[in-house]
Amino acid sequence: MPLNRRKFLKKSAVTGAGVAIAATAAAPAQAAETKKPGKPVKQPKRYALTVLGTTDLHGHVFNWDYFKDAEYKDTAGNAQGLARISTLVNQIRAEKGRENTLLLDAGDTIQGTPLTYYYAKVDPITAKGGPVHPMAQAMNAIGYDAAALGNHEFNYGIETLRKFESQLRFPLLGANAVDAKTLKPAFPPYVIKTFCVKGAPPVKVAVLGLTNPGIAIWDKAYVQGKLAFPGLEEQAAKWVPKLKSLGADVVIVSAHSGSSGTSSYGDQLPYVENSAALVAQQVPDIDAILVGHAHVEIPELKVVNAKTGKTVVLSEPLAYAERLSVFDVELVFEKGRWTVESVASKVLNSNTVADDPKITKLLGDEHAKVVAYVNQVVGTATETLTTVEARYKDAPIIDLITKVQEDVVKAALAGTSYASLPVIAQASPFSRTSEIPAGEVTIRDLSSLYVYDNTLVAKLLTGAQVRAYLEYSAQYFVQTAAGTVVDTEKLTNAAGRPDYNYDYVSGLAYEIDIAQPAGSRIKNLTFGGAALDDAQQFVLAVNNYRANGGGAFPHVASAQELWSESTEIRTRISEWVTAKGVLDPKDFASVDWKLTRDGTPVF
Repeated sequence: MPLNRRKFLKKSAVTGAGVAIAATAAAPAQAAETKKPGKPVKQPKRYALTVLGTTDLHGHVFNWDYFKDAEYKDTAGNAQGLARISTLVNQIRAEKGRENTLLLDAGDTIQGTPLTYYYAKVDPITAKGGPVHPMAQAMNAIGYDAAALGNHEFNYGIETLRKFESQLRFPLLGANAVDAKTLKPAFPPYVIKTFCVKGAPPVKVAVLGLTNPGIAIWDKAYVQGKLAFPGLEEQAAKWVPKLKSLGADVVIVSAHSGSSGTSSYGDQLPYVENSAALVAQQVPDIDAILVGHAHVEIPELKVVNAKTGKTVVLSEPLAYAERLSVFDVELVFEKGRWTVESVASKVLNSNTVADDPKITKLLGDEHAKVVAYVNQVVGTATETLTTVEARYKDAPIIDLITKVQEDVVKAALAGTSYASLPVIAQASPFSRTSEIPAGEVTIRDLSSLYVYDNTLVAKLLTGAQVRAYLEYSAQYFVQTAAGTVVDTEKLTNAAGRPDYNYDYVSGLAYEIDIAQPAGSRIKNLTFGGAALDDAQQFVLAVNNYRANGGGAFPHVASAQELWSESTEIRTRISEWVTAKGVLDPKDFASVDWKLTRDGTPVF
């Protein structure tokens, strides 16, 4: 394993020390001495450090949309990919001096595109003599100094993560990713970089990595009993004083945790999901935090530490390598020590530069393999299916997902004592732009429908629990009085709920009355043509994110698990379509639900 992990853990158990990496840095131009009449005054030494940061790269090496088989485009004119980030980094290193810069990432690297799926599942890096992960190749070539663990690093299991870690030429940090039994660090908590300054002691910069407590829920199948993920504030409070005692002049935190102070998993964990600002507020002696996980752009956020009154600067670059955060850290050497005088941050837009040809050359072959893979034809569609209206109308394209899940779970439970129970299924409208065109259907068409690497779980629920589940899901709609004009752009995402936390449930019929307050919206809920029996037992075919508590839907996380598997739902959809040969809505589509207002259909 990288960084001689066994020795590291042994050492950390005794001293709590992290991994120290020395870097040689040239001195920046020093302030000239000035003279006053009578007595010369020597100006203090100064040093300027530039910290660069990315986050939530999610496998984006190039500005390419594998689902559309075309250059990536959006209405804002953004560009994506590490090849662009490499160009920005090169420019800043040329300006500031590479020896005066630090390049970090805040996690979620090896999941999110067909490129990352391909090298986890189709041509896996874990195979004997397998390939080096494209993200490892790119990040090594660009010259990252450290990266924090993201929650999506665990999506393919610990073996894949450890293999990826071993392929990196920099540490993968996670101070709050600990061994479940010993509670000792399972990954390096920090790294210390030393920058030399002519005529003054070196500047020591500590980078503390923190990851997301939600991993315990979202990837429970992989981590339960093996790893634990305590809160970021608690672990930062433990490690920052240690870093200061080791002589750190600057403390940077790379945190895979947003700044909002909120959690998507309710009270299922005693730790906050998006706690970067809380870390800044509660833990003294942090100078800057590179924020990740939330997929929002924050050029600069200033948080005052409650204990010291000192301002901590936070920045979150937009995901998918669309932005690069830049922290400018100014230090002064006075009274025998370096002190951080100021920190300022901004973000740079990767659409202002072209791809670095070094990265294009390095990973062109891997990119071409994945393009060929996703363009394989697996069937023929009799008509075009789209998600454009799937948020507010029962769309056949989502019924395809639920039908596949139902069939897989029914086959898995055949011959068991649960085989006679009715199987229902949930699915969410993940994308607003997915389309399966009439005619030839490719893997990329089907992958665009199910963009996450979720797997399938079977849970046992009662009719009453299903009703509560549907009521919770229906909170997604904004309350809209009967008779008022319905604006579909303002109808959904109540209280900021994302599309992926709204669920269809197949096998039932029901109405969602959006004129009613949340909690009283499910009307005329029937099963098999009769009013739903609260005592009836159902098998819910559900994705692992939801089954483990993602979205905080009621009952499902605590429900009895009957079966689960590691094959992605996306793969199951491709298998189903391949076996059928023809994708015809009559084989899977049904109108299970509709929006109403006081009993009158909205559409």
